Amino acid sequence: MSPAVRRSDSPGTRRRSRWAAALGVGALVVTGGGLLAGPAQAMATASVAVDFPTHCIPPAIAGIPPIDGTTSAQISVDNAAPKVGETVTVTYKVVKPAASNPVDLALPADIMTPTGKVTVAGAQSADITVAGPKKNDPVPGKGEFPSFSMTGTFTVTAPGQITLSPGNYNIHTSYIMELDTPCTVTDPPAPVSQTIIATDGGGQVNERAIQLAAASGAAGDQVGVTGSKFTPGASVTLAGRAGDAPTGDTATATADGSGAFTGQLTVNDPATTGIVAYEGAAWDAAKGAGPQAYTVTGGGETPDGSQRLTSTVKAGTLSMTQAGDSVELSAVDFGKGGASTGALRTVTVKDFRGGPAGWSLTGKVTDFKGPAGATIGASALGWSPACAAKAGSPSTCAAGSEGPVGSAGATLASTPNGAFTGGEFTVDAGLSLDVPAYSATGAYSGVLTLTLT
Repeated sequence: MSPAVRRSDSPGTRRRSRWAAALGVGALVVTGGGLLAGPAQAMATASVAVDFPTHCIPPAIAGIPPIDGTTSAQISVDNAAPKVGETVTVTYKVVKPAASNPVDLALPADIMTPTGKVTVAGAQSADITVAGPKKNDPVPGKGEFPSFSMTGTFTVTAPGQITLSPGNYNIHTSYIMELDTPCTVTDPPAPVSQTIIATDGGGQVNERAIQLAAASGAAGDQVGVTGSKFTPGASVTLAGRAGDAPTGDTATATADGSGAFTGQLTVNDPATTGIVAYEGAAWDAAKGAGPQAYTVTGGGETPDGSQRLTSTVKAGTLSMTQAGDSVELSAVDFGKGGASTGALRTVTVKDFRGGPAGWSLTGKVTDFKGPAGATIGASALGWSPACAAKAGSPSTCAAGSEGPVGSAGATLASTPNGAFTGGEFTVDAGLSLDVPAYSATGAYSGVLTLTLT
């Protein structure tokens, strides 16, 4: 039985098909069939291909619901009889993906980057991160996706039988758009594909280990890194590797009392092939773990007959302007005094920085000097702030509290920090100077200074 995508003649379906073809979507059509392999034998066995049910989620743009099929895969190692403490290289080959090209448009070569996991069980337990190169044969329209291979490593920490089973995998396509098709094992674990026997090496064993939250990401993405069996309280460096060479991407974490840690590493270098963690000033395999395979995705090739368009949004500045620089407050009667009122000249704040920082607009006022040395104290000036954001501004403007301004100053308006801030804002305030009843007659003047930070 071979389920296939049903194609309707409805206009909506035809539109989705045209979009999928135009974008070169690497979506999946599942093929059924295949027998599940039997349980692992209780001895070392040669590498064999196994079949297992797989649940795949095509890119949403393809307009295809989640689909279930069968993946055929094989796990192999470079050393089937390792000693404790040795590093084993694991290859996860997807012989036949549970997928095919669902559109009539042919997909070009070298647009697919695979990543996945291998499940280790038996004498030791782990999930090995594996990754493959951005390399594939062209895929004809409606043709089957080609096989692909991914590699990773693990360190043997205990003698005995160790089984290896294929795990979840993801196909990332870089063709006009960056798209992912994750496929998970429907009923984990999948059948055992390789069994090895480890022997006691008789030496000191480095049991430090790390796991990655993801096996791939775009340049600039953060990847979560967790570790175990490090020295309690030790400072641990997380670092990218391009083959045997370090990249400039590093971060630090601190091991807790059990030797475990959780950290985040931002991976910028597109040449990155793996991530390591280590104690000390430089990478030392005896005091570190990894590398765990990691691939930087993105930067798809421009197909024939197409042109890649690139634009840049430049960061600006934080600035303010005032509608004027003088305010006439209302007059009050000698002997009565009271509130001398007016309105602040409107202030326009433009935050065009495009970063995570908010801003704060504060004000402070001097004493009001009058005739013959008479003064009204700065604390006598109060305001009632108001702030409005222009439509479309990412940030929300908050007015300061109503109350005295004084020489110490007060907040007129502000916006909070956030993941994405900015916008254009108008700030106003009602002003009121509390004039004592028998203040000397004449004009009084003070200076209100506004500061934007």
